[in-house]
Order: sequence, then structure tokens, then C-alpha cells
Amino acid sequence: MQVIGAGLPRTATSTQLLAREQLGFGDCYHMRNVFGDLDGELTKWEQVVAGDTDWDSILAGFESCCDFPTAHFYRELADRYPDAKVLLSVRGGDGWVRSMRETVWPVYFGDSVMRHLNAARAHVNPDWRRFIDLMLPITFAPGGAMAGADVADDAEFAAIMHRWNEEVRAAIPPERLLVWEPADGWEPLCEFLEVPVPDGPVPHVNDTAAFREGIIGGAVADLNAWWDQRERPTSGLHGAAVR
Repeated sequence: MQVIGAGLPRTATSTQLLAREQLGFGDCYHMRNVFGDLDGELTKWEQVVAGDTDWDSILAGFESCCDFPTAHFYRELADRYPDAKVLLSVRGGDGWVRSMRETVWPVYFGDSVMRHLNAARAHVNPDWRRFIDLMLPITFAPGGAMAGADVADDAEFAAIMHRWNEEVRAAIPPERLLVWEPADGWEPLCEFLEVPVPDGPVPHVNDTAAFREGIIGGAVADLNAWWDQRERPTSGLHGAAVR
């Protein structure tokens, strides 16, 4: 493990994923790995939450990591891999809150199509229920990275982000830490990681529309699969013809 991400979700973690792999620090462990194998990866993280932190097994084959769930455990990972550098991705408070309100937050809270679809998905897909049960304690529940955000107004939500960032700055020695956002460009990142600056801009991926497409689309797909497995009646509601 050479680079550990400590930034909160919606601080360009998918951009970091591509940037790190482009710079030679791949494979990079990211939330996409959890989504790609819910059963297998959730089993590992459930063991972590239970106190069995076999980091070498969980992160075998990965040169870097970012996004949750790994970012929640940046202190433990920094201790386990003392030669690894730590990257704290940041963004402006207003933009971060707006992005969270439109993506991660309504997966768990509020009165929206995304919230209700994901609640229904958790009923029909046991692995999605496990995902929600894993993520809530390390994100929004007491003791989580964004504890209190379920009831916070926008100013309080931004303050939660700033508190997390200050905790990272206090926990990691400055010579091991880079505070970075994609607008800073390649130069500070490459200087920190001691690699050449590549041609072209820093990649930009996973905007709000892409996030919503994946989460809402995944919920609809699971619900459609569940509905397709139903016992089909010979007549519709009130005896109407089945279409």
C-alpha cells in the first residue's frame, strides 16, 4: 500500500481512483470494488467492523485506496502501512453539501424517489440490506465520519466536513499528508507522489448524474428482478384481464 485516501465521499474520489491508476498506483481499492462484489467484499468489511482487521488480506493486490469504506479507517491503515502517503481530498463546503444532498445522503434519509427505491431494494436484496447496515455505522451514525448529518442543516453539514478534514490534518504528520482537490491539477499531486506529471488534464468522472444513474438504476433493476419472480395470477385486480 503506497497511497491512502482519507477524503470523504463526494470529494472527487472516483477522479482520484483514475488519477492514481494513471500515475502507476493501481490497482486502487474504491467503493466500486464493493459494488462489484457485494457478497464477497461485504463479508470482509463486516469482519473489520467486528474487530478483525486483516488489512493485508482485504487489500491484497492493491497499491492504493480511496473513498469509503477504506477512508473511514485511514488512521488504522496509516499505522499498518507506515511508508504509505495519505491524500486528503477536499472541496468547498457549499459544493460538497449540495453534492451530498443529491447523492449519498438521500440513499439513507429524506423523502425522495431515491430514498424509497433504496429502502425497497433493501427488502428484496439481502446484500443491499447488508450494505446499508455496514455503511450507516461508519458514515452517519454516532461515531461515524459524518455523525449528525442525518438531521443537520446545510451549515451544520458543511461543519461536519470541515471537522473531519481537521481531524485528518491533526492525525497525519504533515510530511506524509497532501491536501488536494482536482482543481489543483497534477503538479502538487505528482510532486507529493514523486512521479512525472502526465500529459492532459486530471480526469473527471462520477458527477451527480452518474451517481444517481447507478444507484437508482441498480434499485430499479433489483426490484424488476424481484417482480419477475412473482407467482403470476390468471387475472388482474378486481378480475381485470392480465396484460
